Amino acid sequence: MLNASACVKDSRDGATISIRVSPRASRTAITGILGEGDAAVLKVALQAPPVDGRANAALIEFMAEVLDVPRSAVEVVGGQQSRNKMFRIRGKTSVEIIAILNAALGLIRS
Repeated sequence: MLNASACVKDSRDGATISIRVSPRASRTAITGILGEGDAAVLKVALQAPPVDGRANAALIEFMAEVLDVPRSAVEVVGGQQSRNKMFRIRGKTSVEIIAILNAALGLIRS
């Protein structure tokens, strides 16, 4: 079973999450995990269009809410204009983030 541990890594300043965005969705939600191992990414559907940075701003706000951190703790560190993005999260460890994301995905950590 895939879980969020594949797409979350510890970093010096917190943790990083690999995310694949699907803009212009009917609702904003975490929709699953795509790929395996180092190629795994968290799939997120966003209502916002990929215009003038609105998708990035919406994703920052959404991830801050899901992970219960301030928006200033969420930063795009790769893929500014791509569907594949790398985010840095400050204030949470990878273990905490994995637990939150697995709960959002409806997975139970074994």
